Amino acid sequence: MTAAYRWNFGDIYDAMAKAVDPAAPCLIQGERVLSWGDFTRRTNNLARALGERGVEVGDKVAFYLRNHPAYMEMLGACFKGRFTHVNVNYRYVDEELHYIFDNSDAKVVLYGEEFADHIEALKPRLPKVRVWLEVANDGNVRVAGSESYEALVESGDGAPLAIERSGDDLLFIYTGGTTGMPKGVMWGLDDLWLAGAAGATPATDMIPPADLDEHVANVRRAGGGSRIMPCCPLMHGTGLLTSIACLAGGGSVVLLEKPSFDPVECLEATERWQVNGLAIVGDAFAKPLLNALNAAPGRYDLSALVSIISSGVMWSMEVKQGLLQHHGAMVLTDSFGASEAVGFGRSDTTVDGTVETARFVIGEHCKVFTEDGREVKPGDPEPGYIARAGAIPKGYYKDPEKTAKTFPTIHGVRYSMPGDWCRVEADGSLVLLGRGSVCINTAGEKVYPEEVEEVLKQHPDVEDALVVGVPDDKWGQMVTAVVQLRDGTSLAEDALKAHARRHLAGYKTPKRILARPTLGRASNGKADYKGITAFAKAELGLP
Repeated sequence: MTAAYRWNFGDIYDAMAKAVDPAAPCLIQGERVLSWGDFTRRTNNLARALGERGVEVGDKVAFYLRNHPAYMEMLGACFKGRFTHVNVNYRYVDEELHYIFDNSDAKVVLYGEEFADHIEALKPRLPKVRVWLEVANDGNVRVAGSESYEALVESGDGAPLAIERSGDDLLFIYTGGTTGMPKGVMWGLDDLWLAGAAGATPATDMIPPADLDEHVANVRRAGGGSRIMPCCPLMHGTGLLTSIACLAGGGSVVLLEKPSFDPVECLEATERWQVNGLAIVGDAFAKPLLNALNAAPGRYDLSALVSIISSGVMWSMEVKQGLLQHHGAMVLTDSFGASEAVGFGRSDTTVDGTVETARFVIGEHCKVFTEDGREVKPGDPEPGYIARAGAIPKGYYKDPEKTAKTFPTIHGVRYSMPGDWCRVEADGSLVLLGRGSVCINTAGEKVYPEEVEEVLKQHPDVEDALVVGVPDDKWGQMVTAVVQLRDGTSLAEDALKAHARRHLAGYKTPKRILARPTLGRASNGKADYKGITAFAKAELGLP
């Protein structure tokens, strides 16, 4: 790599506008197709318009909308204008939304019209926000003081910005912390490219180029990039990073229209647009796809589909094998990573071979350490935490204490260590044991028990509470609470669920709440999650 060159996606997207046919599709959703020429013109307009409204280099832009072309357009504008992306989970309730907007110091909020009521309620409490942009299908803004996104993005001549960018420009990915409070992971764009975006670009044939000129030459040689469909939300890292990389390779991103994942819509769009790759989050997406294929064998033309990549949760071997029976000419990839690091490991499955669930080939820059900093060698009996060096985030926004814990320096090397617990097999492969052994993955969402527990304990009938995940065919893991009730009270499950739902997003709210006389905490107050999980499974009749 040329020592002086540092990557910035604003520069890359500008270069792709010259490397690919301007009439080639860039963003597709339903009947709407935006070409690379459209994308370039509109993102330039948007970046310039935000600057004219006082948005400065490094200012934060909060993205509060479902999958929509406007998400990727605003992201392109952020890269070009040197503004900082902040993802917002659209499932959050107002209290959680306010925290993200306020904690991130957002100066711009881009929101979908369906969330107008939430924005109207929150606006008076967010004086730091300078620009409110509403994505409305009919162009009519519903919240006083907001501007029409579509009007703004179409204002201007689309000329490139005369701006010098930096590899240290930032992108934020907010993720839940072990205390339940989301943390903003600060990615430098150069680190993000080197960590995996270059290797995820199909046009480069998985070989990172030395500089932008070589990258452009690779894309031109390949005739453009691939068509990728993020089946999961762009607000999460899997869909977001896959889509960023796709456009960085001159490809096109295909977005689904329905608010929830519909496997038939996905398969029909894959056939119609000749999609080359799907991005999913484990069995919560893969199982419905397999069921839809089983229900209509041979109905869908998947000949263009060469890969499905999953990250964030486990993807079971049985489902992979079922998918390959319907279309064997693809690679199914488990990517082991986190918002705090990319490239811990990967596992590829084809018709020629498969590996057991949760087993990965360790990444090039990764090691496994025990809690006291000793490296776990292949075949060692004790587990440890996976750690990645090299191209990693700068830390958590406004949280030096959490940063020091998650990004420790061990033997003079700085690592990212989010807390994923692993075992290293004798052959050097990793077996993933879980995030801190208690994080719950439900339909692609990560739920940290402590946050839900604290909400339940606020109810007057609850003395103590523990929250675990139990196996579930629909959700992967079902959020399940076990409560210790105060003397003289009895379990009112629906009332406790309603109480939790007032404070938490729906996916965090327990699907079942059970009662137990005591939760069996140790004398030091530590929870016995293993025992509580066994109790919950027994009560629910699970094996």
